[in-house]
Amino acid sequence: MAVFSLIFGWACHALWYLFFIVLIAFLGYSLYIKHIHMKYDHIPGPPRDSFFFGHTSTFLREMKAERVIHEKFLEWAETYGPVYRLNGLHHVILVVSCPEATKEILMSPKYPKDKFLYKRLFHLFGQRFLGNGMVTARNHEQWYKQRRIMDPAFSSLYLRGLMGTFNERAERLMDKLADFADCKKETCMLHLVNCVTLDVIAKVAFGVDLDLLKHTDSPFPKAIEVCLEGMVYHVRDVFFQLIPKNWPFVNEVRQACKLLRDTGYRWIQARKTAIQNGEEVPKDILTQIIKSADKGDNRYNTNDEEFMLDNFVTFFIAGQETTANQLAFCIMELGRHPDILEKARKEVDDVIGMKQEISYDDLGKLVYLSQVLKETLRLYPTAPGTSREVHEDMVINGIHIPGGVTCFSSYVTSRMDKFFKDPLTFDPDRFHLDAPKPYYCYYPFALGPRSCLGQNFAQVFPHRLREPFLLRLATRPQQTLHICSQWGAVLAPCYSPFT
Repeated sequence: MAVFSLIFGWACHALWYLFFIVLIAFLGYSLYIKHIHMKYDHIPGPPRDSFFFGHTSTFLREMKAERVIHEKFLEWAETYGPVYRLNGLHHVILVVSCPEATKEILMSPKYPKDKFLYKRLFHLFGQRFLGNGMVTARNHEQWYKQRRIMDPAFSSLYLRGLMGTFNERAERLMDKLADFADCKKETCMLHLVNCVTLDVIAKVAFGVDLDLLKHTDSPFPKAIEVCLEGMVYHVRDVFFQLIPKNWPFVNEVRQACKLLRDTGYRWIQARKTAIQNGEEVPKDILTQIIKSADKGDNRYNTNDEEFMLDNFVTFFIAGQETTANQLAFCIMELGRHPDILEKARKEVDDVIGMKQEISYDDLGKLVYLSQVLKETLRLYPTAPGTSREVHEDMVINGIHIPGGVTCFSSYVTSRMDKFFKDPLTFDPDRFHLDAPKPYYCYYPFALGPRSCLGQNFAQVFPHRLREPFLLRLATRPQQTLHICSQWGAVLAPCYSPFT
């Protein structure tokens, strides 16, 4: 009995000590949050929902309602000005729409990407995802080495040699659409565009012919979709994987990541074997990925293998999703504006005529179609935002800004009256050669040294795919397109039937 009383006494003392430690930690953390508020509260911003969680409740409410979160950013930018603050626990995010600050920060290599966001993409629920690939690498030296190696696979010279593949895949899509039209069946245009874009990337980047328009049972489109959806939940909610009802989806995401990385491993091993056997291999992305990890002796350790897979998944997902969404949004707007469609169709007819094989030089002559693409990206930047860590203090629009995480949204600046007249109107003539050039308020591919490596590809391939589509759409006025905006990792149409 005495022993029990002694143990009980110790337990009570331990609980009291634990209570005081937790209380002191709580008070200390509360004081730290108060300090952060005092440090940044001179910057305009919407009222916080709560002392501890800041604006988190607003974000969760917008996401639950499946509204475009950048519309909220736009509303706040118009209310609170070119720089405003958002709070969440002890974190502060500064949202900037000032062109001068955008130029200063994004054009400089000294401001790294936001640690919290991009480190969250290293893994998805414990399964390695983008790792230290081109998108997520925060160390400038490491990133710059990768960029130098990858650049040849995205040069205009290399893209010229891909026109045969672009032509072939574009005609396959048109044949598929013709089959649906002849049968008078409705189809999801976004799904078809996703398939043909993934087909092209697999072929020109990795030398693999998937032919997804024919092999509809391929697991790749679904795996990419699941990974992107999982990425959204993983970044938004740090507790998502701890909730039992989410475990089936979490496991599905892990399996999708594993499928992509296992596929990449097989393709990389096959290419490495071909290189070691002295076979001639294309200078595509897959070859460049292998070069990025090569130490000169053809030997690779586990870290090298994982690094190569990081870039494989990065290019496989980032290239496919953004290009396909861009195409779908463009088709949507052309369907909504018959006058613009007719003008674009006439230009294509004048430049291309009855050609079956379109050359790289032909694309440069499609000036109005380029304007249509740029206007599509203005209204629907498929990768609408980016963020940087700014460690030193600076002054933005006359406001002293302490160092912190700074976010930029091309979606916001592209829809503001002060930068674009009637911003919600789809008007390709904004990008006419004689029109004023946007000053650091239009950056669908980001800006500066960390701008999108694949932006040349993202402009060439959509051009090639739109040309035959324009001719066919113009001759079938009964066809309709319906796409709604839904936010995930990127700006994407959520539904697009084509009848």
